Amino acid sequence: MVLDPQKILNWPFRPVEQAYTERDTILYALGCGLGIDPLDEAQLRFVFEEPELLALPSMAAVLSPPGFWARHPDSGIDWVRILHGEQAMEIHKLLPAAARVVATTQVTDIVDKGAGRGALLFLRRTVTEVETGEALATLRSTTFARGDGGCGGTTETAPPPHPVPDRAPDLVCDLPTASNSALIYRLSGDPNPLHASPSVARAAGFDRPILHGLCSWGVAGHAILKTCCDYDPARLRAMALRFSAPVYPGETIRTEMWRDGAIVSFRARVAERDAVVLNNGRAEIAP
Repeated sequence: MVLDPQKILNWPFRPVEQAYTERDTILYALGCGLGIDPLDEAQLRFVFEEPELLALPSMAAVLSPPGFWARHPDSGIDWVRILHGEQAMEIHKLLPAAARVVATTQVTDIVDKGAGRGALLFLRRTVTEVETGEALATLRSTTFARGDGGCGGTTETAPPPHPVPDRAPDLVCDLPTASNSALIYRLSGDPNPLHASPSVARAAGFDRPILHGLCSWGVAGHAILKTCCDYDPARLRAMALRFSAPVYPGETIRTEMWRDGAIVSFRARVAERDAVVLNNGRAEIAP
């Protein structure tokens, strides 16, 4: 079976309702490295419920996800070869520390890069708070289906990546990850054994389990929140990036930022290997 673009565009995604608690919010923040310094009171507000717990804006990316739908045999997708290529979010309302939310995913476009070159699947979901009916965040992501080129797409070209300035960054933030970061982060909803089992990681071509891409996303969001928002989550309005290379738990993620008014361009590299792991980043900051 091959990928049928019209079938994927009309894939019967069901609404996913999720109730998350303050414990879930704390666990997500711990997985992203908040609280590594337990005496940092700015970080403590995201991992301790007193006097009032705050939710990291980047947590929107893990709320009411569609699950591993591409693995369904009727999809025609070569799911073993798919990669998470891009992630973006637009925050409409400050995330509560605990809430019941619902979202439905939709594939909006498919770009066929050609036989042997893969295809790009563009997905969108809006997370809504059940109690109020208000939209909290809109998530957009790109899945790189490496084994599905030549399927025929719905659009010819993908949007160009956000350019990163060709000069020294205005701001740099180094944040460590712990050697067990992936084991903590997976409890926020991604149990893929690639991030926990050494044997699975070796079979996939890695020396050891790698960090989740969305965990690296959370670390970059933390860096922007710390450096550009004074740890005020209401100021981070939007964020988007491309995943370019894996991170190993225990490595330091160095986020490089360029300020241009309300827009922050950024990329992130692993300091120990000088490898760019996140690229073409763009964040929107409120005054």
